[in-house]
Amino acid sequence: MRPREGRNRRNDGVKARRHKPDYALVLISVVLLVIGLIVIYAISPGLVASQKVSDNYYISKQVIAITLAAIAFGLVAFTPIERWRQLEKPLLGIALCAALAVRIFGEQVNGAYRWIHIGGISFQAAELIKFALLVWLAGFLTDRIRQGALDNWEQTLKPLLIALGVIGVVVAFMQSDLGSAGVMVAIMVFMGFVAGVPLKRVLMFAGIIAVGVTLLISTSAYRRDRLMTFMNPERDCSAEGYQACQALIAVGSGGLFGKGLAHSVQAYGYLPEAANDSIFAIFAEKFGFFGVAILLSLFAALFARLVRIMERAPDHYTRLLVAGVLAWLSTQSIINVGAMIGLLPLKGITLPFISYGGTSIIFVAAAIGLVFNISRYSAYTVQSLATEPHAASNPAARRGSASAYVVRRR
Repeated sequence: MRPREGRNRRNDGVKARRHKPDYALVLISVVLLVIGLIVIYAISPGLVASQKVSDNYYISKQVIAITLAAIAFGLVAFTPIERWRQLEKPLLGIALCAALAVRIFGEQVNGAYRWIHIGGISFQAAELIKFALLVWLAGFLTDRIRQGALDNWEQTLKPLLIALGVIGVVVAFMQSDLGSAGVMVAIMVFMGFVAGVPLKRVLMFAGIIAVGVTLLISTSAYRRDRLMTFMNPERDCSAEGYQACQALIAVGSGGLFGKGLAHSVQAYGYLPEAANDSIFAIFAEKFGFFGVAILLSLFAALFARLVRIMERAPDHYTRLLVAGVLAWLSTQSIINVGAMIGLLPLKGITLPFISYGGTSIIFVAAAIGLVFNISRYSAYTVQSLATEPHAASNPAARRGSASAYVVRRR
């Protein structure tokens, strides 16, 4: 029996075979969400004591966020892939409007404009921008691949530079959110690499990015202080280096097995942003080296599933979508963990699935839903048995019947 074909088609003759989706991807994601919920529940007493809110404030909001994330996952997972091509420009427009709204109406926190508050709801525009960026870029690069114009200045490189400039102005400059801008740049660079943009062009973009980052840091006292703190966090643990020092204390005090769920010290007002940016340090304090090893193994397994789905994606568009999600989640995880153990400067971005915060969890779940949708399809080739060994002795191959074909999975 021939496999049932999906709608996706590759230009090289490889077709899409529909099958069961990758449930392991969902399982790992759920396990990570549960771990995050457990940590938030465990540190809720400390958060409540330092913030003076109701006892169930943090855990109830996290449960609501996970519920909304499940809805977002379901909606995206069962939306036809072709539909996202129609939503590219509307998503970009909404994302840019949200970014401008955050800058105009949002509150400045730690030198950055990241949140807009509408009633009792908080929204972080950067998460929407990441999702909109990968959807638009997948379609843009797919069109250029089909046109054979990946190295064309007017059709490909110039628009990419403009997009890079918009990210720099809107996210890095106007919102002062260099961490999120770095994740978006990583999405662009990795998707361009996967699409086949020539390496010399990728290096050119890397040079432009390096110059831009240098200018952004040199023109901001806040960023200069962060950089100096990263280079020498112990120089002033009572001021600029306070969060970095407290994060290292939390990680180091966990030891091999951790202090346990009910014995955190840093969550009681010592470590800033204990539920958000610094939650990895809190996790290390509670579960120690072995707990951290398990957590990082789960993230590695998640990224391995994404790589597997990307390699088997049925066409350029779906492969690039998965590549964007992989770059997004892996870069953000590396930055968050690296900052907490002193390998990278503090950037104020969340750890996917684990950190407290509705916007991040919702859009990460939407991204996983997109990949889950794509995982229903994998590429296959149909090859005549006439090209196989001993085909001459195969009557079906000589007759050219339907049974004279074999399916080869990629």
